[in-house]
Amino acid sequence: MNPSIKQKSDNTEYGNVPIDFSFVLASSVHDMKNSLGMLLNTLSAMMENSPPRDADQARFFSTLEYEAARINGELVQLLSLYRMDEQTMMVVIDEHHTIDIIEEQVARNDSLLKSRHIEIQVDCDIDLIWYFDHELVGGVLNNLIVNCARYCRKQLLVSATEESGFLCISVADDGQGYPDNMLLGPLPQGSVSFGSGNTRLGLLFARKVLELHKSKKGQGYMTIANDGPLGGGILKLYLP
Repeated sequence: MNPSIKQKSDNTEYGNVPIDFSFVLASSVHDMKNSLGMLLNTLSAMMENSPPRDADQARFFSTLEYEAARINGELVQLLSLYRMDEQTMMVVIDEHHTIDIIEEQVARNDSLLKSRHIEIQVDCDIDLIWYFDHELVGGVLNNLIVNCARYCRKQLLVSATEESGFLCISVADDGQGYPDNMLLGPLPQGSVSFGSGNTRLGLLFARKVLELHKSKKGQGYMTIANDGPLGGGILKLYLP
């Protein structure tokens, strides 16, 4: 072997500069997220300037928008998980009207819900106030609505109430329910997914966000069950 050629070491070095792959991946994800955001804006402008001619084209545009938004959401979750791991995530706990965060996420997914002919109901006292990070909890709720819209038949129900000193925000659907391997009460560290595996990252992100919310009552958690109020699955977020 030519002695002038340095073999790559186990920790992957070129010269004397080690490569931090977690940082490289996080930077790449950030760039992809920005590019995808531009793509979403372009797609939205295109649909506004050239509305779909018929129902088939409307569904086609809706699918493009949904898939791009879903990938963008997962990239945001990946970046958030990286920042949590690096302990650089800013958590801003403040007082909020719970109805506001629910209505924001419902409005955010209005085109998706309409294109799939899904009726969404909201059940929340307008005076219900709680302390939480608006952006993080909003991201979790948005992910739940998007995934439930994908697997439900025609109806979704988002509700919020106080239970035993915790704020409980639940998302119920009229689909086939969650698979058996997810019906484990509070979510464990292990692998969970729908058949496609798309929700594994979303559920991990949700659990981490809930764990960041702590008080003397305990820390946030979630539960999953079937036979909800609409006959399908129901996922509940608990915030202390």
